[in-house]
Amino acid sequence: MTTNLKSILLSAAALSLVAAHGVPARGQEQSQSQANPAQEQSPTAKSAQPEVDADVAKRSEEERKKIVVDAETALDQTKKALALLGDKKTQEALGALEVATGKLELILARDPKLALAPVDTGVVIRDLYADPNAVKDAIKEARRLLGDGEVQKARPLVSNLASEVVFQTTNLPLAAYPTAIKSAASLIAKSKVDEAKDTLQAALNTLVITEVAVPLPVLRAQVLLKDAEKLAEDDKRSEESNKSLAAQLDEARKQIRMAEALGYGKKADFEPIFEQIKEIEQKSSGGKSGKGWFDRIKKQVSDLF
Repeated sequence: MTTNLKSILLSAAALSLVAAHGVPARGQEQSQSQANPAQEQSPTAKSAQPEVDADVAKRSEEERKKIVVDAETALDQTKKALALLGDKKTQEALGALEVATGKLELILARDPKLALAPVDTGVVIRDLYADPNAVKDAIKEARRLLGDGEVQKARPLVSNLASEVVFQTTNLPLAAYPTAIKSAASLIAKSKVDEAKDTLQAALNTLVITEVAVPLPVLRAQVLLKDAEKLAEDDKRSEESNKSLAAQLDEARKQIRMAEALGYGKKADFEPIFEQIKEIEQKSSGGKSGKGWFDRIKKQVSDLF
């Protein structure tokens, strides 16, 4: 199976509701009339996007490599058996379930303690361009509405407050799935085809989806800080390079502020990062250069994942 890539985008209705409460947001479904130019990504932030995209692709490929091929085959054979039963081809269905059972037994023989066997992966991207202060205002308003019992009015204010890449993995639950397949085969042998179909469908409904979310503002900050580090180490920086360094540090700060506003960590996690950015700005001012300035902040940002 191939890796799926999806983008979850803000609906026009949700955008209007959020914007009405002070959070102008951009999604690819947003019309030009809805877009707020003030919330466009800065050129500095946009410059980091290709490397962010490459990082996401790399992480996605790493997740794809975790797929257990035998489990993938077992799932495919289960679906095949269900379709064959629908065509009243019971012997062929039994053959498919025999293959599935064999693959599942191989998996458990290799790793008896394995609880979930990955069979597919997908990537969901949710992004939001907004001012961090506006995000905080929306959260404050949502809390006020919740306090007044206005749950449905509060819901759209916070439902789209995310900027992240979600790596989804679909898994076979090995505690129950093999037993269900054997049970279905037994029912077919007893000519209880309808019960076998129900058993197989129930087994397919037990697939477990696990998710790992990576904040996009943090990814962008990482890229910006890496580029800034290269400039900070250059003892022959031009005036243009000095401006680029300052812009990258400032944008990294903004991205971390956005991560904080969206709740991708606690306040105590972010304060040392802001302090480090300020310290690096002071050290690099006036064209000064040096190495090792970014060692601490790189670890601090990495710890946010």
